[in-house]
Amino acid sequence: MSLVSWQPERLMADTVNQVSVPNTPLEPPPQVPAAGHCRWVICGLLFFAATVNYIDRQVIGLLKPTLQAELHWDEIDYSNIVFAFQLAYAAGLLLVGRVMDWLGTRRGFSLSVFLWSLAAMAHALVRSVFGFGAARFALGLGESGSFPASIKAVAEWFPKRERALATGIFNSGTNLGAIITPLLVPWITLRYGWPAAFIATGAIGLLWIALWLAFYRTPEKHTTVTAAELTYIRSDPGDSAVPIKWTQLIGHSQIWAFAVGKFLTDPVWWLYLFWLPDFLYRNHHVKLQGMVLPLIVIYNAATVGSVAGGWLSSSLIGRGWTLNKGRKTAMLVCAICVVPIVLASRISGLWPSVALIGLAAAAHQGWSANIFTIASDMFPRRAVGSVVGFGGMAGAVGGMLIAKVVGYLLQWTGSYFVVFLMAGSAYLIALLCIHVLAPKLSPVQFEAA
Repeated sequence: MSLVSWQPERLMADTVNQVSVPNTPLEPPPQVPAAGHCRWVICGLLFFAATVNYIDRQVIGLLKPTLQAELHWDEIDYSNIVFAFQLAYAAGLLLVGRVMDWLGTRRGFSLSVFLWSLAAMAHALVRSVFGFGAARFALGLGESGSFPASIKAVAEWFPKRERALATGIFNSGTNLGAIITPLLVPWITLRYGWPAAFIATGAIGLLWIALWLAFYRTPEKHTTVTAAELTYIRSDPGDSAVPIKWTQLIGHSQIWAFAVGKFLTDPVWWLYLFWLPDFLYRNHHVKLQGMVLPLIVIYNAATVGSVAGGWLSSSLIGRGWTLNKGRKTAMLVCAICVVPIVLASRISGLWPSVALIGLAAAAHQGWSANIFTIASDMFPRRAVGSVVGFGGMAGAVGGMLIAKVVGYLLQWTGSYFVVFLMAGSAYLIALLCIHVLAPKLSPVQFEAA
């Protein structure tokens, strides 16, 4: 699918911006025609950042069999290294949303990428479990800024009618990163050794920083945004710039709906990133050179799922569905599509397993595009960074737990069956929790200070 020739704004022309009861179409606000393309260039930069993020994040999972053989790790050692990343990621997300709201998207995102790029390259200098744990901890702190900054940028640059689609597009960069990694890392590792793989991939982030600082500004300060596009970007009802305190956020059930959804489903994606190469090696005897094609298939499917999931809810809303009904219908479709992964460890043959995992990965990314977007549906722009940071922290805590659970399950049983059983049921449970806590996805109203 070509994103260059695609004109996604045409899909959103009739979308509504406020939430009402689930089965009642909303009265749309005065229509402002879509104009300009600068916001899609910003989306492209966010796509690039997500790609770099997942290249740096996935290298260790791809090299797991190599590093275990050379450095003599067992499954629990590896789970401790992953746990260190998740611990730092969770701690960082608890604070980074506030940092992004304070520093602003341009400076905050640049600082985040700089820190994680240095940490990624630092992996090349260590050899012990403790050393890798320290490098992963630093990587987790830096990467904790990526998604809060990206979602904040989407809220700054897109009206509500386009946010799910924009989120789906930039979030699909994670899949491109997961595709590039098995293409790039084995080639570098076989020729120059695994330390070179960490250095080369970590350095890509420095290129992104140069592009980001050169181009990113808020819409009002950007020199290439036309008046018509700025009017379209700001076509939603006005939003105060007064900061919102934590005490004002955590008392609302909507933030807990987002956080619980992330807590239950984010760990499944961590499972793919950190253990999928091991599953292919353990169950189907796929070695490092052979990882490329299966992983490309799985993450290409995830790319399609990310854009399709964002498009589905935006398209339904454009047809007159409420935000609540459109988002949750798309999330239900995604949740159902994950269920067959339960069979992935029991089915014979590499490619049937790849097909089931690919479907689940696509569904996760479609789910992700929508769950990120409900944060900006329910909260004003000035709070989005904090809300996404809080929810991301909850997801990282879930990732910490899954790291230890998977490590011990594999050490004790040598099987992925229970792991995939948990993955297959997580999304339906999460959607039920979201619906109970936020039955209408009603926007939270704050009084201006």
